[in-house]
Amino acid sequence: MRHLNAHRKLGRTSEHRMSMLRNLATSLINARDERIKTTVQKAKELRPFVERAITLAKRANLLEGDEAAAQSLHLRRQAAGFFHAGNARRSEEMGRGRKQADVPRTAGVAALKRLFDDLGKRYAERPGGYTRIIRLGHRDGDNAELAIIELVGNARDEAAKSPKKSAGKAGKKSAKAGTKAETSSADSTKKASGGGRRSKKTEQTAAEQDTE
Repeated sequence: MRHLNAHRKLGRTSEHRMSMLRNLATSLINARDERIKTTVQKAKELRPFVERAITLAKRANLLEGDEAAAQSLHLRRQAAGFFHAGNARRSEEMGRGRKQADVPRTAGVAALKRLFDDLGKRYAERPGGYTRIIRLGHRDGDNAELAIIELVGNARDEAAKSPKKSAGKAGKKSAKAGTKAETSSADSTKKASGGGRRSKKTEQTAAEQDTE
């Protein structure tokens, strides 16, 4: 029986665990390099949590028709539950006579905006698997196993793909050039060796004629 074994409890209450996952999801979406470092157990719990939010953004990006705006708003409100709102301080600062453009967006609002504006379009044709977990080994002190969880298709992945193609073409060209150089050098050595043999034969014939 697997009663009460749906998720890893992580030694926290339900409210504390959900708040931690929302913090991790907000940090992952807002990270410049689209990766964060945490423990393996937290990363495994964060992975389906974030991917559900990305699926909502992808569904909103594929909507068409007259009711697309209303359905997109509904999906956006559903995805907002995966992040900490963080709107209280922004609303207070706006109430002091400051304009909306002057007040910076909080992390939760910025993560939700990036989720629907950028990630929903990036993963529009991807059926799933939006994140990747890379194990780093154990941490000194408590010996906890660390890992990096990152979004698939980030700038690092794109940069890793392009040099491989160019390097492969350059390697093929250099290999062809090397084989041509080797064949030309072998031909030159053969000619040189053949020329030496002919010169020896001609010297022998010349010496025989002189003796006669």
